[in-house]
Amino acid sequence: MILEQLELEIGPVAHGGFCVARHEGQVVFVRHTLPGERVRAVVTERRKGFLRADAVEVLLPSPDRVIPPCPFAGPGACGGCDWQHVAWPAQRALKTQVLIEQLTRLGGVTDFSDRSDLVEPLPGGPLSWRTRVQYAVDGEGRAGFHRARSSDVIPVDRCRIAHPAIQALPILDERWPAGATVEATATSAGDTAVVTRASRTGPPAGPVPQVREHAAGHEWRLDAGGFWQVHPHAVAAFTGAVLEQLAPEPGERAWDLYGGAGVFAAALAPLCGPVTVVESDRRAVAAGRRALRDLTNVTFARGDVAQVLANPSWRRVDLVVLDPPRSGAGRAVVEAIVARSPRAVSYVACDPAAFARDVRTFGELGYELTGLRAFDSFPMTQHFETIGKLTPR
Repeated sequence: MILEQLELEIGPVAHGGFCVARHEGQVVFVRHTLPGERVRAVVTERRKGFLRADAVEVLLPSPDRVIPPCPFAGPGACGGCDWQHVAWPAQRALKTQVLIEQLTRLGGVTDFSDRSDLVEPLPGGPLSWRTRVQYAVDGEGRAGFHRARSSDVIPVDRCRIAHPAIQALPILDERWPAGATVEATATSAGDTAVVTRASRTGPPAGPVPQVREHAAGHEWRLDAGGFWQVHPHAVAAFTGAVLEQLAPEPGERAWDLYGGAGVFAAALAPLCGPVTVVESDRRAVAAGRRALRDLTNVTFARGDVAQVLANPSWRRVDLVVLDPPRSGAGRAVVEAIVARSPRAVSYVACDPAAFARDVRTFGELGYELTGLRAFDSFPMTQHFETIGKLTPR
C-alpha cells in the first residue's frame, strides 16, 4: 500500500503531542516534528476537517532537534514518548506553550507575560524516571508497547524512561500469554512488583501483592498497580506547591477532593484544622485510613465527589485541594465548591484542556486564577502537571 506523502511547513505545537501544519487549506496534526521545521510526512489518518500524519523525513531541522535516546521512538514505532527527538529544555518550552494556549483559548486567561519557563523540571533528568510501566504482549508472547493510535505491539529491549528497578526486572526476557498486559511497579520504599492481566482491562491473574510508598512522613501500603504518582519526585513537588498556594492556618477546615489515599491530606493536617478526604475508590480509602490513622483531624468520605458535595450538610470549608481525573472536575463540582466560599482552591491537573475549562467555570462564578505552577513530571511525553491557585475575585 502506497501512503500519501506531503511536504509541510510546521507551525505551532498543539495539545496532544502534535504540531500543526496546513496543506491546501486543511489542518494537519503532525507527530515527530518541531515548530519551524520543513518535513516530508506520511498521512496516517483522515478525519472530517483535518488529517493526522507522521514526519518521516526532516528537510529543514529545528535547532532543538536531537537524536532520540531510544531506538524505538519515531514514526511507526512505540507510541509512548512524544518528544524523544526534542532537547529536554525545549520539551518544557513546548509544554509551556500548550498550557498558555489552552488557558488563553479555553480558560479566558490572558496575562502570561515573561512565562516562557512556566513548566519546571523535576530532579533526575528526562530518562529512568517512570515507576509504573504497563507492557502489552504480542501474539508471540513478547512484551513491548503499542504503536501510536494502534493495537499493534512493538517488542523492545528495554524502556529508557522506566525506573532502573523496573528495567532490572526480567519482564522483557520472558514469554507471556498472548494479548496479556504486564504491569510493573517500583516504589519510593524500594519495593518492586509485577501484576499480569489477560487483557488491558481484565482482572489480575492471581493475587495482587502490596507495596509500600512513603510521603509526608507516612507509609502507605497499596495494591501493586494502584494509583501513585509515577515520577519519584512528583509527590514532594506537588504537595509543596499545594501548601505554598493554600498557606494553611491553624483551625482552618480543608477538603481534599478526589483525594485518593490522602497524600495531600497528610501534608495539610499538621498545619490546619479538620481535613476531609473525598474519594470513590474503596481500596484507596482503606489504604488512606490505615496510613493516616495517627492524624486524628483527617477523615475519609467514600463516594463520588459531585454526589457528596450535593449534600447540603457539607457547608463550611476554608481550603480545597481539587485533584480530579483527566476529564476535569466539571461544572457541578466547581459550583458546589464555590457555593461554600473557600478562601483558596489549589487545583492539581494532569490535563491542561480540562483544567482550562474548569478555570473558565470558576471565573464565571467569581473566582480567578491567582497562582500557577507546572511540572514536567512526564519527560519525553506530551504530559505534564499543572497546579493552579483560585481565589475569590
